[in-house]
Amino acid sequence: MGKENIQQPEFLFAKKNYIVMIIGLIIIALGFILMAGGGSENPEVFNEEIYNWQRIRLAPTLVIIGLAVEIYAILLNPKK
Repeated sequence: MGKENIQQPEFLFAKKNYIVMIIGLIIIALGFILMAGGGSENPEVFNEEIYNWQRIRLAPTLVIIGLAVEIYAILLNPKK
């Protein structure tokens, strides 16, 4: 028996797919980081900062964009 029958394992995705996936994960992480915070030092005092534009609009939009980038990375055909 020769070595010509041995097959090399193939990765599920190509390098380009993994790069786009990492970019998507960075965007999602940035969205969650922007969503964090807004707490108050004193629990008896309500902090209006929790309703600012960054936490209500920007951060969830970044998370959704990051998820869309992840879907694109999965569907991306690297052979083209």
